[in-house]
Amino acid sequence: MNQLDIAKFGGTSVANYESMASCVKVVTANPHTRLVVVSACAGVTNILVEIASGALNRAEVTDRIAKLREIHQQITAQLAPEVQAKCNDHLEEHLNEIKNLAAEAMMGRSDELTDRIVCHGELLSSYLIVEVFKKMGFAAEFFDVRRIMRTDSEFGCAKPLVEVLGFLTQQHLLPLLDKEPIIVTQGFIGANTEGMTTTLGRGGSDYSAALLGEACNAATISIWTDVPGVYTTDPRLVPHAMPIEELTYLEAAEMATFGAKILHPSTLVPAVRRNIPVFVGSSKEPEKGGTWVKPETKTYPSFRAVALRKNQTLIVLVSPKMVGASGFLANVFSIFAKYGKSVDLVSTSEVSIAVTLDAGSNTSGIPTLSEEMLNELRQFCHVKVENKLSLVAIIGNNMSSTAGLTTKAFDALKPYAVRMICYGASNHNLCFLLNEDEAVPALVALHQHLLEHEE
Repeated sequence: MNQLDIAKFGGTSVANYESMASCVKVVTANPHTRLVVVSACAGVTNILVEIASGALNRAEVTDRIAKLREIHQQITAQLAPEVQAKCNDHLEEHLNEIKNLAAEAMMGRSDELTDRIVCHGELLSSYLIVEVFKKMGFAAEFFDVRRIMRTDSEFGCAKPLVEVLGFLTQQHLLPLLDKEPIIVTQGFIGANTEGMTTTLGRGGSDYSAALLGEACNAATISIWTDVPGVYTTDPRLVPHAMPIEELTYLEAAEMATFGAKILHPSTLVPAVRRNIPVFVGSSKEPEKGGTWVKPETKTYPSFRAVALRKNQTLIVLVSPKMVGASGFLANVFSIFAKYGKSVDLVSTSEVSIAVTLDAGSNTSGIPTLSEEMLNELRQFCHVKVENKLSLVAIIGNNMSSTAGLTTKAFDALKPYAVRMICYGASNHNLCFLLNEDEAVPALVALHQHLLEHEE
């Protein structure tokens, strides 16, 4: 088992029968891949979140359930008649449960109920891809990850209980990996100590794979997606984005934190703890290679990549009492901590503090800036909240100790109104907050100026 590879496939990689068949070929080409972690089929989680919102009427819920049926029956239609009938019966059981839960959501949504609804995406995709393995002549077995992926009860963005996960993995999962069938399980979902379904937050399937890799002491973790590796920026936004052959853990973590969607921001934490190399490649074009993320790389360029993170909230706190006062920052951050808000960027002046919050980690995707929190802040300062902002980050090496690097970045951003700059706390990033309508053009300009014409 010391050569064990854990392969994770994202939603586009399991979107339909043809995509699932490509996944099977990727898995079976590597004899060390014994555990497969899958996301929901492309588009399914968004539909389920919409149903869980409680904002749909009965007719709209019926329409969304019909779409879910269509997505999955496009896969079952490719299976043998008797297998197709079994899978369709299984599908209907899930859809009936979703329909019942949707009725609850219409009376009032909650993160706990949302998790119970959205988990069906991964449960269905993993069940169906097992049948695709079998059709293609390979032994595979379904494994419900909720048996071992133990988390706290923070529904919508649960935290794993790593020690319990390790114990349960040794007890229930590792013995299966020594046998013939390839084990297929789910990303993104787990269960609390009472057995209630939880989720790890949007994009949490990568995190699941890394947690399982840590628990199994895997040799490698492979993240298979729809692009051949990590690029210098999002190639859908910047046509001249270039593939990166290798990244350090730190560079990849910076990229993930600042919006690069190839890796979930938490993915690398378990991998770093076990020193497990992570490979990122395309399930549709595995021959193109990909990106290895590991402790050391051959080169350490000043500029490695640029990244974009949308849905940022800026909170500006102003108080003349800040001048010469002690404890003001402590009061502010204690309130954020009280309401479970993780502050991202911070900038201060003599009489004001500006902080940014990322609005997109919860499964529901609903920002949760409570009036209670804002009212507590208003007791000792003026509070201004701005939305529709985006963060553009430059990721590199030795940035704060190399002369002239910031000048290049500022030259590229001359046409744009920068709302906030964060620099100096890290040697590996330089961040700019902009209005969302200027963020993509700014990203393109930075990529052209720093990476396409690097001297």
